[in-house]
Amino acid sequence: MTPAEGRTLLAIARGAVASRLGVEAPAVGELTATLAERLGVFVTLTAGAARELRGCVGFVEPRHPVAEGAAEAAQAAAFRDSRFAPVTRAEYADLHFEVSVLSRPEPITAEAVAIGIHGLILRQGGRSGLLLPQVPGEHGWGREQFLEALCRKSGLPPGAWRSPAAELLGFTAQVFEEPS
Repeated sequence: MTPAEGRTLLAIARGAVASRLGVEAPAVGELTATLAERLGVFVTLTAGAARELRGCVGFVEPRHPVAEGAAEAAQAAAFRDSRFAPVTRAEYADLHFEVSVLSRPEPITAEAVAIGIHGLILRQGGRSGLLLPQVPGEHGWGREQFLEALCRKSGLPPGAWRSPAAELLGFTAQVFEEPS
């Protein structure tokens, strides 16, 4: 994806939240053929100078064209992330948007995980969790810390990623974020 397409996705994501709050939405760039492709997408919202997490929701499986997915994920992150109260109109101007466009997840070994390159999905016994590629870098984690955090996110015991019954999937993401 080009930087211009990334800016368009950011405008679409911000606009989806703005329209729900009754705030003026930003102008959206050209909707290219790439933005009509079915790709996985996540939208992360942070707030304040410290950029505290305010919501993060997305779709691993490409359910929609990426432009539609970015709008839907942005609204879900702002209003339906169960970890947070819905975003208010007063908070809107302080939000920072980040859109991650995902590659298709594929099986990966723990040894092949590259910090800052791979996002991970862990599935076992009906439980699953996902961490985006940028998360370990934000927390200063090494590979094993990343895998253990993924266990926690999945609701699985420590070391569950080592189990032969565990399914570990890796993906990459092209990340677009608003300027500071």
